[in-house]
Amino acid sequence: MTVQTIDTGFFKLDGGAMFGVVPKSLWNKANPADERNLCTWAMRCLLVEESNRLLLVDTGLGDKQDTRFFSHYEPHGDASLLKSIRQAGYSEKDITDVLLTHLHFDHVGGAVSRTSDQLVPTFPSATYWSHSAHWNWATNPNPREKASFLKENIEPLQQSGQLQFVDQGGFSFPNVDLIQVDGHTENMTLPVFQAGNRKVAYVADLIPSAAHVPLPWIMSYDVRPLLTMEEKTRLLKQAAEENWILVFEHDPVVEAATVEATEKGIRIREKGQLAALLE
Repeated sequence: MTVQTIDTGFFKLDGGAMFGVVPKSLWNKANPADERNLCTWAMRCLLVEESNRLLLVDTGLGDKQDTRFFSHYEPHGDASLLKSIRQAGYSEKDITDVLLTHLHFDHVGGAVSRTSDQLVPTFPSATYWSHSAHWNWATNPNPREKASFLKENIEPLQQSGQLQFVDQGGFSFPNVDLIQVDGHTENMTLPVFQAGNRKVAYVADLIPSAAHVPLPWIMSYDVRPLLTMEEKTRLLKQAAEENWILVFEHDPVVEAATVEATEKGIRIREKGQLAALLE
């Protein structure tokens, strides 16, 4: 199995929303805010090759929204989803599976593209995977998350016939386990890959950055923050005991890290590029 990160560029979100009850005097050291209190965040995806299958995990923001939408999030950087996939030696036609951890716009936006005023799946040969309970949650959104679930990112996947659900028995990608968590949103799916003798966990919005490893550092976006804390506790404990590598989707600098138990709780042990940690 080969596992590599795929950069899709950066965007900005409010620092207070990303760090919840943590005081700005603390979080601003980890990710300094600009004059509007916005911090820069990555949209880092994962590309996994195994047994003639090529799996993409999450798809970033995409580029099909209008100028007004993008003005709120200020996407920037030289990288894009398709550019990075091509730099890795593949094309969009090579992707056989796309696993969507959840359907918030910064995770699913690149899954659908606009072609001649039509919205079509970006990866024509791929099966797109979601969780049925999360799909129902996203297509019948609550008022709090409604602005994060955009119809143009979601409906074309089902209309194309390329959508399947991981909880209905079809997902069989080799050497991967799926963890379901409900604190951030309903039934977010986290994949854990067996890469040689190491496990690599893509922790999505359960632990969006290295700064979010301490238990109280939880986003205001989470619908069930106390449950997020419980889920983080379980995952981090196992990650420390089994020496997992955690891949951070939104950390603008740190791709991945290992963790360890300390007197202050679970903390980062080693951090850096995923490829280096896998050596």
